[in-house]
Amino acid sequence: MDLDLPLIWALLLAVAVFLYVVMDGFDLGVGIIFPRLTRGEERDVAVASIAPVWDGNETWLVLGGGGLLAVFPLAYSVLLPALYMPVIIMLLALIFRGVAFEMRFRAHTEAGRRAWDNGFWLGSTVAALCQGIALGAFVQGIAVEGRAYAGGWWDWLSRFSILTGVALVAGYGLLGATWLVWKTEGALHAKVRRLAGWLAVLTLGFIAAVSITMPFLQPEFAARWFGTPYLFFAWLVPLAVVALALLLFRALREAPADRARPLRDAVPFLCALGLFLLGYVGLGISMWPMIVPPVFSIWDAAAPPATQAFLLAGAVVLVPLVLAYTGFVYWVFRGKVQPGEGYHH
Repeated sequence: MDLDLPLIWALLLAVAVFLYVVMDGFDLGVGIIFPRLTRGEERDVAVASIAPVWDGNETWLVLGGGGLLAVFPLAYSVLLPALYMPVIIMLLALIFRGVAFEMRFRAHTEAGRRAWDNGFWLGSTVAALCQGIALGAFVQGIAVEGRAYAGGWWDWLSRFSILTGVALVAGYGLLGATWLVWKTEGALHAKVRRLAGWLAVLTLGFIAAVSITMPFLQPEFAARWFGTPYLFFAWLVPLAVVALALLLFRALREAPADRARPLRDAVPFLCALGLFLLGYVGLGISMWPMIVPPVFSIWDAAAPPATQAFLLAGAVVLVPLVLAYTGFVYWVFRGKVQPGEGYHH
């Protein structure tokens, strides 16, 4: 039996994109909520909690973008011109955020530290906003003529893309707050636990708004959510969102973890990850198998089979290595972060 290489690669890239969203999402989220943290120890502890992993998390963005170029070149050649502006701004924001992350520890004055803290917040927020805008522009559909992008320079900017941009900022903020619930103690822990509750309400509101709007963007989306046979299993997703939201709020109301239950503080973070996964599944239900909606499927946009097979041989080796290294790093730096740990002046 011949392997369906475009399907294998589509699933692999979908996993890579999801891993990027949830792993870089929480460290971007720490930057997004930075203004809510007190200057000094609270911000230092927050940064120390992501310092060992933040740059490695972006590995999955490289795999997703590089894989799209190599395996689905038609999709890459159409999507990139359509999304030039948000993608370029996102990359510049990620670079600026990385510089601010490092330089805040090397500032010799309070004014300098404050400036780099603001830069870390701004870079994180702009990067998240642009990712959400790019997602919204992708979902709402790309104008194609023949095999090329046929839209305008500003097609990516719409009410729906702005909605998804702001929604992703809120969602990343929730990931960042729940990450700090897991990784911190004391007054900072109590503060981010309260903040996570408010961000959960905001995120769920945006999930509802995006979910209500999406079926009306494309006729195919409406058919998936309101037509048979999809109707009978597609609606399991919103029901699961409600159940997970109740679990999240319950976990946020519980007392902090103790020695008897050291992983209890991880539950809100895992619930937030679950909400992102369900949102991702809902997106997949709406769009599958389109890779350039509503024109090209994954099979239409795929590279020649020989190219896909050659690249897959490399991915079979490299992806498990990256996963193993990532898991090892998270294991080594498990546990609560104490004041004074991490980077120093």
